[in-house]
Amino acid sequence: MSLTEAESLFKKSLDSSRGFLEIFSQKARAWFQAARMPSQIYIFLPLLLGQSMAYAQGSFSWEIFFLCHIYGLSVQLFIVFANDIADVETDIKNRTHNIFSGGSRVLVNNALSVKSLALAACFFGIVCLVTGLALGWTGRNWGPLMLILCGLALFWAYSYRPLRLSYRGGGEFLQMAGVGGLLPVIGYLAQHGSLDGISWPLMGLMLLLAFTCAMSTSLPDEPSDRLSSKRSSAVIFGNRINQRIILALNGTALPVLLLMPAAGVRSADLVFIFLACFVLWFSGFLFLDNRPGSRGLLIFVALNVGFSMTFMAGLSLALFFR
Repeated sequence: MSLTEAESLFKKSLDSSRGFLEIFSQKARAWFQAARMPSQIYIFLPLLLGQSMAYAQGSFSWEIFFLCHIYGLSVQLFIVFANDIADVETDIKNRTHNIFSGGSRVLVNNALSVKSLALAACFFGIVCLVTGLALGWTGRNWGPLMLILCGLALFWAYSYRPLRLSYRGGGEFLQMAGVGGLLPVIGYLAQHGSLDGISWPLMGLMLLLAFTCAMSTSLPDEPSDRLSSKRSSAVIFGNRINQRIILALNGTALPVLLLMPAAGVRSADLVFIFLACFVLWFSGFLFLDNRPGSRGLLIFVALNVGFSMTFMAGLSLALFFR
């Protein structure tokens, strides 16, 4: 082989390698986009809060902690992949999508196929079940596995037929039950072994916060939801009224926070969390009545999601480091 032929062969091999790497890079970016990792905060913090309540009562295992959050990551990926498939027709109509809502856009932009997302969703659904079995085996407690099964059933009722409640109405209540109810209870039960000692007033507050968070993230999608006959709270009440309901409910949660010493949180910590949440809540009034697609509405949603997450993160840290 001559030197010229060798150089030509080397260049062809290099071009092929670059082409392969470019395709691999595009697919990797698409999967990362589909994973919507910022949404992990909606799963991580409720699980953490439940475990922090158990920790404050002297029950904690790092092995169970890691298993809980393997489940948390798996269920988040299951939800976002399966939800992209369920909502693809609505997402195509969505012109006001953002970091909080509107899907990942990978199906809309033909970056991934329905088949590949469906296989990935099934895989992570199975991982959820395997993690539930591992939690049961490790803690000799099968309660978390039962709740994990309930969580998967809630998601199916939210997005898929025959119920498909995100379209029929009541989707925010299912999100409330999953995020504000099941996840903290799974975290607590996995660590503590029973529900003895769980703070039910705190659980009620978490349900309220999860509900307003779900209502907030529905606001930007109101135009496409209306076109798809999706009965979200933003469609039922309209954006203007929905924003005021969110602020009213979050305003109700603020004084309730100061009654949380029963959960084992120091009063000084509660005041600090209260002030941080009050600033977020009050700032929401400055961004009322902005329309979907506007920066103002995006800020309003961010403030109210931040309100709910600050509550959960603050209470978790206060219980871990009291």
